[in-house]
Amino acid sequence: MKRTYDLAELPWVLEGYTPYVWLHEWKHGAGFGASTRCIDVRAVPAQVPGSVQGALRAAGVIPDWNIGVQARDGEWVEHRHWMYRAPLPDAWLDPQAHFRLECQGLDYTGWVFVNGKEVGAFKGTHLAHEFDLTPHLRAAGNELEIIFDLSPRWLGQFGYTSQMKEWKTRFNYTWDWSPRLVQIGIWDSIALVAVRHGELRRLRCVTDADLASGRGVLELAAEIQGDGGRRVQVALERDGALVRRAEYSVAEFAAGVVWSDLPVQLWWPNLAGEQPLYDVTCVLLDAAGHELDRQQRRVGFKHVEWVPCEGAPAAADPWVCVVNGRPLFLQGVNFAPLCANYADLTRADYERRLLQYRDLGLNLFRINACQFLERQWFYDLCDELGLLVWQEFPLTSSGLENWPPEDETSIAGMVAIATSFIERRRHHVSLLLWCGSNEQMGDLQGNKTGMGKPCDLSHPMLRRLGEVVQEMDPRRRYLPTSPYGPRANANPAEFGKGLHWAVHGGAALGTLASAEAYWANDDALFRPEVYCSGASSVALIEKYAGTLPTFPATIDNPYWTRLTVWWLDWGKLVAIHGREPANLAEYVEWSQAQQALMMSREMQACKARFPRCGGVLMWSGHDTFPLTINTSLIDFDGNLKPVATAVARVWRAEATQKE
Repeated sequence: MKRTYDLAELPWVLEGYTPYVWLHEWKHGAGFGASTRCIDVRAVPAQVPGSVQGALRAAGVIPDWNIGVQARDGEWVEHRHWMYRAPLPDAWLDPQAHFRLECQGLDYTGWVFVNGKEVGAFKGTHLAHEFDLTPHLRAAGNELEIIFDLSPRWLGQFGYTSQMKEWKTRFNYTWDWSPRLVQIGIWDSIALVAVRHGELRRLRCVTDADLASGRGVLELAAEIQGDGGRRVQVALERDGALVRRAEYSVAEFAAGVVWSDLPVQLWWPNLAGEQPLYDVTCVLLDAAGHELDRQQRRVGFKHVEWVPCEGAPAAADPWVCVVNGRPLFLQGVNFAPLCANYADLTRADYERRLLQYRDLGLNLFRINACQFLERQWFYDLCDELGLLVWQEFPLTSSGLENWPPEDETSIAGMVAIATSFIERRRHHVSLLLWCGSNEQMGDLQGNKTGMGKPCDLSHPMLRRLGEVVQEMDPRRRYLPTSPYGPRANANPAEFGKGLHWAVHGGAALGTLASAEAYWANDDALFRPEVYCSGASSVALIEKYAGTLPTFPATIDNPYWTRLTVWWLDWGKLVAIHGREPANLAEYVEWSQAQQALMMSREMQACKARFPRCGGVLMWSGHDTFPLTINTSLIDFDGNLKPVATAVARVWRAEATQKE
């Protein structure tokens, strides 16, 4: 029987080196296992999964990057090689088994060694990596080493997208909501897998619902590896109660199995109904009926269609989402990372935040392309709580130029990532759609530079990503980029011309009168990003200031301009109130009240137009870093800003549909 050992249980340590000193000493000096003389950072305990920076902060090697501008004091970490080391327990070793190392997330590039001998190299934050350890293991006394090379120098918010060809999470290099914190480390699960006679690989498990019959649809297939498997037993259960069980030959199961008439209850998004979940178990059996391998997935059953918005141009994409036959207004947020070094997060961190969102009343998260494939437990929780997910592939804008790479090597690299994303997450009932990229566009004249006209399927990379989705997850929608359509942003001078399909931005930075005029005439079919800035609380601002001044909140204050000046609202508030605020508390009160007013009006205006408008998502839901001011509903410490309560009233109100 296959066994999987969670390597998070091991006593990992972390060491830092001047690049390649460790390899030089292993080859020419001290040798593996000896006490090297040239360690820059001697061994500290390391959490796995976890980031290098997290381990160093816990050990007191670097300061807390959340305070003031102390993030700058940790940038030297990028210029070292980092070695994770842990012993492999002798009790795990079976001389008759084949062993491989499975890494769901390594950030970003480096090598795997066993007992000082190289096993293989890896590159790519967004890919799962596997290594055959069998030839390298001794009968006892083995040590695993994972060594991280230097990260790419620059992948941040600004630059040229066509030249961004390193597939590492880009927001870590600075975005307008996060400073430079270039994560290094083991960011997702890592396991040792021992296989003896056979196993199920690359299980395809997708669901749907037949609304005419009210029955569920389950599709299954897998690669059967090894020579011992003879049959596959499949069971569908809910809370331990059997719904259906059947057995198939390995050939039948590899070719694909479809159960199309399952007596199940339908899964609904938040506020629309319940979220019943079912367990699918696939067991590979040998000729004697002994279990060789077991794969399990938790699924739900829903059916999604997309229909045109009322009054939309004939050529426009459909933007009304119909779930289980019911048109649903999509309302929610862009889900930013919970912290910059997301390797250090736990399931409990996600549970606290997602419960907040569930209670506020949203039904959709968008995972932006400057981020990563969210963790398994994020999707598990979204399944449980009725929170739909719009997941993008990691291809995003760069400001100076926003045109995706067109060379075959880059396309192949992104195709591999998309394939990995889909294979790992397509079974989740919360997954609503795949999107190829964020803000990929040229100018309105058709040039590859400039802004205004989103890319479409004529771009070779975005077209190929769509083909991958069609091949691997054809029941789900694919969107080449967001925004999408004839225009990237809505121009009031062009309202009524049918040019605004899915657009970013809005009128939240103007006056209330100008904003209300804007939203009264808005004709956008969908709004994937709208925003309005508002200050964090006085307590949070003072907590993370360090030695920096907390007031005034102006462009001359380095605390308020650590990342960007885009969201500063001092001048607008002074104009509204006719004077400057007397102190930080008064300023925060003004700023938060203005955000709550403007953002709730935005959300309400879009929802009031349903089904002429299919939905609206706020940028962003929460802060990744303790920002003094941002467009978020929830601050870095998890506290609701007044805007959250205001928006929740809109989210929880019933959308009015025209008959």
